[in-house]
Amino acid sequence: MKHCLVTVFLLLCAFSLRAQDNPYEIDDRCFQYFEQSEALVGKQGFEPVNELLLQSAREAGDKKAETLYYVNALKHIAKSPSTPENDQKVDQAFETLKQAARENGYPQYFYFAYQLAQSYYYNNHQRERALSLVKEMQQQALLEDNAFGLWTADKYLASLYIVGGDYVSAKPYLIRALKTWQSTEDPTVRRQSPTRLYCDLADVYPIGADSVHVNVDLAARYAATHLDSVRVWYYQARLAALDGQDTYYRELRDNCLADNRFHQVRNYGPSFFSLIDAVLDGSITGRLDDVMALPAFREIKVIANLCERRGFEAFAFEVEKGIVTRMERMLSQTNQSRLSELDVSMGKAALSADLATKESQISRITRLLLILLVILLAVVAIFLWSNIRYLKKKRARDKKHIVELEEANEKVRLADAAKTRFVQNMSHEVRTPLNAIVGFSQLLSLPDGTLEPAEKEEFSQHIVNNTKMLTMLLDDILNASAMDSGNYRITYEEGEMHYMAQAAITSSEHRLQPGVKLYYAPEDAAPFRFTTDPRRVQQILINLITNACKHTEKGEIKVTGSLTRSPGYVTYAVTDTGPGIPPEDAEKIFERFTKLNEFVQGTGLGLSICRDIAGRMGAKVFLDTSYTEGGSRFIFQIPVEPPKTA
Repeated sequence: MKHCLVTVFLLLCAFSLRAQDNPYEIDDRCFQYFEQSEALVGKQGFEPVNELLLQSAREAGDKKAETLYYVNALKHIAKSPSTPENDQKVDQAFETLKQAARENGYPQYFYFAYQLAQSYYYNNHQRERALSLVKEMQQQALLEDNAFGLWTADKYLASLYIVGGDYVSAKPYLIRALKTWQSTEDPTVRRQSPTRLYCDLADVYPIGADSVHVNVDLAARYAATHLDSVRVWYYQARLAALDGQDTYYRELRDNCLADNRFHQVRNYGPSFFSLIDAVLDGSITGRLDDVMALPAFREIKVIANLCERRGFEAFAFEVEKGIVTRMERMLSQTNQSRLSELDVSMGKAALSADLATKESQISRITRLLLILLVILLAVVAIFLWSNIRYLKKKRARDKKHIVELEEANEKVRLADAAKTRFVQNMSHEVRTPLNAIVGFSQLLSLPDGTLEPAEKEEFSQHIVNNTKMLTMLLDDILNASAMDSGNYRITYEEGEMHYMAQAAITSSEHRLQPGVKLYYAPEDAAPFRFTTDPRRVQQILINLITNACKHTEKGEIKVTGSLTRSPGYVTYAVTDTGPGIPPEDAEKIFERFTKLNEFVQGTGLGLSICRDIAGRMGAKVFLDTSYTEGGSRFIFQIPVEPPKTA
């Protein structure tokens, strides 16, 4: 009897321990089959075990275990390579899992279905399909106000943009995912660790900026798993190297390299650390190809920044030049309009084939008319005449469609040509400052005594100015892209009228041509605060002042601020003594890629970006055509109260 009691006690303990190892909180027998099925995902023998899971779940009446059966089924199919047949199977399993999650009352698996499907398509190089699935999930979550769906969608959209190197587009999704995590009471979301989101957000900001340190510290604070800790070590090692904390860097590097899960954080991490070590020991100068072989722009920029801080300016310049060349190559290879042209061509071919079929039908019907004319002349004649008339009308409509498609094809061709001209123009605009930087750098590398100190200072200033010009060109492109994709955000907060104008002037003074005066003359010096987006106001003022600096070779540039010129608006005016702009070009200059003077450096995007940003704020930017005192005057009016749509 005693032995029996001991045996029962041990069985109960084993059952209790087994239940503790069941994180899904499903029937224990179902959990055993689920573990076996999950271990066989993508392998032979999966289907029979997964069917046992379904059978066991139905016998136990466990709806969650039944839903997990469909989860594993989709996981298994998603392990297959992409073929038309497998794509169809994935789509079918995807819809089945969504339906089961709805019917069984487990909405988190409804959104998990999107995650599995988009991973399949992304891993099989169908990025557009993956992106469309995540955006579809986001729309569904918005309709249902589902925190888990919103959080998951934002997280994966950010991940897709980061993998593509588009940190500008990724930033708002990262911020929104973190806000959802901080504010939601959904336990499924709260159980997740935000460490990776904070690390990704750190990559959005300029290298070494305070925001990078803040986000890495937050990532360390919320690290909940060992993999989180390894990720934080990697980011802390980067910062330690940049901050000159060599001992701390080596300690963190060794921790990363010694961990067998480090490859899940950065599979190219050992190569990256090897390059940092080469900078620290002075052997980096011969490894330009190794640096440019890094797959991520962020890590390449870290190496360039570290080289510059450690005295390898020439090598840092070579790396930056390599980045520009790589970006230029990526721009020139972008040819999305080719896809549209292909779609139009395919549509034209399909309609042509349809037309040929219908013409063949007309011929057969005509022959049939001759055979039946003797037997049923009257009836058959009316019937065939009616059909021939219909088919001729259909053929006329199809021919009209072909003409329309040919016109559309021509528009696609013209758009492609415009794109090509833009890429060529950008290549010229990028090479101009780049050639200046290279030329003056070569002069500075001449042996000591060749140049006077004043000449060296002048050449250094030329290098700095052309570097800033190159940065401005790339910023214009990124800003235009962000606005086109709908990822450009206006953030309202309190701003001071005079401070914003003075800050814009300070940021633009280095672009003044020799002898030109730049100053601020407000109508009333008393401080005035109002609700707006101060960063966007300064960005527009900087663009307007920079535009004036380009065209003003002598005289002055005057910035004024007024509250009375247009009641209810803060009105800034930027007046220069340059060549002026004809009134008939007052609107043309705000079109993209428009430059009245092709010999002046720039993309032709600055004024277009100003007007786009102003429109989003309910503000106005325009050329004052009534100004006739020589030069030109641009007016920028911001509402004192933000528009209701904000």
